[in-house]
Amino acid sequence: MFSIDKTYYKDYNITNIMSVIDMPANLRAEERNFVEEVGLVFEKTGLPRMAGRMFGWLLISDPPYQSPAELAEVLMASKGSISTTVRLLVQIGLIERFVIPGVRHDHFRLREDALRQTIRHGLQDEIKMFRELSERGLRFMKKEPSVRRQWLEQMHDCYAFLEKEFPVLMERYEKWRRRGRKD
Repeated sequence: MFSIDKTYYKDYNITNIMSVIDMPANLRAEERNFVEEVGLVFEKTGLPRMAGRMFGWLLISDPPYQSPAELAEVLMASKGSISTTVRLLVQIGLIERFVIPGVRHDHFRLREDALRQTIRHGLQDEIKMFRELSERGLRFMKKEPSVRRQWLEQMHDCYAFLEKEFPVLMERYEKWRRRGRKD
């Protein structure tokens, strides 16, 4: 497996970097670039780059389910890395095991609710974390003048609002999708 030095990356377009990396020939340049971009985005959120690469590939793969051997070949990763990444993505609810009758090995695919799980893992958990953090700060600052509490109060109000309204927003999104993405 290869690694992209972040200092190199920040000065160059992802397309330029990916053109020098040798992924399997059956992948188009756009597919290679996309898979790597998803990996970099996952890495920025604190998840392993390989998790993003696997998620990115499963977003565009044909067929939409892949065996560990297929994932290892396409992502140019070891079986151990694939196994570890599969466990992580199953655990956080982004992919699921898919069994093909008569085939001895498992396949993996995105869960039907993978997008919702991605959002939950990222946004909803962070919103809750920051709301709880602001509450802890406000508890020990409760006797301090309001000028010292103002940023914590603003932070709490913002994240409490987002925590309350985010599920409503997601429900609106789901209804919009069911209506065929029509306003």
